[in-house]
Amino acid sequence: MNIFICLMFSLLISYSTACDRCVHQSKAAYFTSSSSLSSGACGYGSLAVGFNGGHLAAGVPSLYRDGVGCGACFQIRCKNQKICSNGGTKVILTDLNHNNKTDFVLSNRAFRAMANDGMSHDLLKLGIVDVEYKRIPCEYKSKNLSVKIEEKSLKPNYLAIKFLYQGGQTDIVSVDIAQVGAANWRYMTRNANGVVWETSRVPAGALQIRMLVTGGFDGKMIWANNEVIPANWKVGEIYDSGVQITDIAQEGCASSSASCEHEHWN
Repeated sequence: MNIFICLMFSLLISYSTACDRCVHQSKAAYFTSSSSLSSGACGYGSLAVGFNGGHLAAGVPSLYRDGVGCGACFQIRCKNQKICSNGGTKVILTDLNHNNKTDFVLSNRAFRAMANDGMSHDLLKLGIVDVEYKRIPCEYKSKNLSVKIEEKSLKPNYLAIKFLYQGGQTDIVSVDIAQVGAANWRYMTRNANGVVWETSRVPAGALQIRMLVTGGFDGKMIWANNEVIPANWKVGEIYDSGVQITDIAQEGCASSSASCEHEHWN
């Protein structure tokens, strides 16, 4: 309980000077092939190809955040008004960008989507462009938050999971599991690269999940009380949690390259 109170207090402090949207100024480039993004550091593999119509991105460490930023959604628009549209493109973070010259490296499809009609070829010729971007809520209208059983999981004593199709604009900051109908919750730990949650204390039977996410000026607990992971769970399978996250966390715009949004984007 003390840990939970401390976490909630730290969230209150971090969001006390926050705004709904922080607009950042940077540069973006693109990959000629999207294969590197679909097999990127977030470990989504071939599933990434189906995310957001292939509009994917690799982000610098401050966006990747040791894997915490995986699955986050961003709207990016280039600042060349002769070539680019006002709405820009919307992408999902699936990889780590090691190039410190740009905050993002986009899939070819996402990069071209920033252009006005008939101007995508001209945009590609530029290679690297000045952009402004903001984090936006992810929307999966036909999907709930889902859980993928990682290949390294081993019954009955080790379970590793990865979350897919996380909606809203939040980060999952803690995860607990328990047998369905039981109150004996056991915490999971985030692994070294931040994408996978794991435990070597796996309850018997079918499992329910609860998650603490950042939302607004505080944290919010999301409960998936029904059977999320069946008793006969299998490695590689994806299970529907039955819930979706729609909360929008506010941001602190402390960076010199960031400001609170005052202009409406399409």
